[in-house]
Amino acid sequence: MELDLKDKVAIVTGASKGIGLTVVKVLGREGVRVVAGSRNTTPELAQLCNTYDVTIVTVDLATTDGPNSLIQAAVRKHGKIDVLVNNVGVASPRSGFLDISDDEWQRVFNLTFFSAVRASRAALSHLLLSKGVIVNISSINARLPFPMVVDYSAAKAALANFTKALSEEFAPRGVRVNAVAPGPVRTPFWTDPGGFADAVAAGAGVTAQTALNDTVPRNMGISTGRITEADEVADLVAFLASPRAANITGTEFVIDGGQIKTT
Repeated sequence: MELDLKDKVAIVTGASKGIGLTVVKVLGREGVRVVAGSRNTTPELAQLCNTYDVTIVTVDLATTDGPNSLIQAAVRKHGKIDVLVNNVGVASPRSGFLDISDDEWQRVFNLTFFSAVRASRAALSHLLLSKGVIVNISSINARLPFPMVVDYSAAKAALANFTKALSEEFAPRGVRVNAVAPGPVRTPFWTDPGGFADAVAAGAGVTAQTALNDTVPRNMGISTGRITEADEVADLVAFLASPRAANITGTEFVIDGGQIKTT
């Protein structure tokens, strides 16, 4: 399917690895001019600059002025914004609610929720001109009680509500706003040393690889029997960013292999 995204300008936050990195790759492949925002540059992200029209902006999106500086850098570079993908977020495995300090709650909300608020606020004047699109990367944890990431889950629940509110206000003015809510995805969030795969593996007495390929899908009731791949999430983001989804707004798209059983 031709997505008609060539020469659109997209900003992707949290672009150095995981879902963000893959969104940059997929949009770049579609001919999008991508501005990739991240606190650090990885070799994988730098390599995409050699293949596609990708500009890296190093920025701390957890700060008050970080998101705005990213938006302004994109406008200076390309003169417009067509798509904003609010992807950046942070989560760490916890023993439970009592393990999380006020500072940690603030850190998680600053990066996972307030970065999207600030980036959207800075970008909307430009998106209104281009009749653009916002895609927020939420999570099924916004809907699931999961004590190991209660702070992250609460931030994603706020992001899901924020998505609806933005769509209600700005869809009549031509800006579509949607969210994508993945379940477990094979990214560094899970696979990095000390990540969620290691935490599950330690509890189950298996290797991290076995935890990802077997324990997680089985214990979480994933109907397809496997976790989601980052490319599958990025393909959905690209579709929602495209004119092919021109009448889709205010919607959260779950991509979890059937983990959530209720309607």
